[in-house]
Amino acid sequence: MPIARSTKDRKKMAVDKNGKNAITHFKVLQRFDGYSLLEIKIETGRTHQIRVHMSHIGYPVVGDMVYSNGKNPFGVEGQMLHAFRLVFKHPISKKELKLEAPLPKYFEEVLEKLK
Repeated sequence: MPIARSTKDRKKMAVDKNGKNAITHFKVLQRFDGYSLLEIKIETGRTHQIRVHMSHIGYPVVGDMVYSNGKNPFGVEGQMLHAFRLVFKHPISKKELKLEAPLPKYFEEVLEKLK
């Protein structure tokens, strides 16, 4: 879904047929009562892309005070987004780099509450 600056709120981005191409792939890893754990891969890197796309299709990010309904039942600070794996080419050596990081403790705690 293409993304452009929102015509209603200039501080936000929005899905807009006249926007720039934005490609987000997602897979549901686990379903909970009213929540889902997703794996998301992006092909493009538009501003707020994940948050805009997920909100647009009814999967707002927990803790996202801009693109969600403002509810934060778990009291998390910031959004429940985590870059588990980053893969990119080093700008000088051109070698592919893969970086991985486990879920932070607060993220694991929220998942445990949902189970």
